[in-house]
Amino acid sequence: MHELGLATLHARMKTLLDFIPILLFFAAYKLHDWFGISKDEAIYFATPVLMAATVAQMAIIYWIDKKLTTMHKITLGMILVFGTITLVLHDKRFIMWKPTVLYAGMAIALAVAVWGMKHNFLKSMLGSQLELPDAVWHKLNIAWIAYTAFMAISNGYVAAYFSEDAWANFKLWGYVFPLAFLIGQGLYISPYLKGDDSKQDPPTP
Repeated sequence: MHELGLATLHARMKTLLDFIPILLFFAAYKLHDWFGISKDEAIYFATPVLMAATVAQMAIIYWIDKKLTTMHKITLGMILVFGTITLVLHDKRFIMWKPTVLYAGMAIALAVAVWGMKHNFLKSMLGSQLELPDAVWHKLNIAWIAYTAFMAISNGYVAAYFSEDAWANFKLWGYVFPLAFLIGQGLYISPYLKGDDSKQDPPTP
């Protein structure tokens, strides 16, 4: 139980780190007038803040874990690429649609792997860290497909049909979804964690 508590604390710390770039992006967007930035330029002021905060976040994670996961590398790359395109082309659609592209890509990759190739991508990435029954890995994979598809659709819908301001609010308050998913996932797999495996973190959204 002590080891499981430490693992849960570690997972929560990494989840908090994931939240910091979003919080700083939201703060920069909302407080643009403090820096003499017009409302029309707020998202272009907040975008480099998000990029810099994400780089700092990844540096801290690397310092703690001595590595970055595949998901961390993909997230960092997409934020830097879509953020740069947003600033160069002065087109906010790129940064607004980045989460949809990221989550949709994940959902498609996981779905094609499990149903088209009969391959569990989550188990391939984390099987050496978490010893779980195949049935549990399969359910986790399906849960990730559903979660990433939901996040892709939610962000796309808000970006397409609501105002920029509403989308910025969704970026912050919508973080309840990955938090709920992380907690639910942890509760689901905790009965299967034994011995040294309990020291490992559940997969992070």
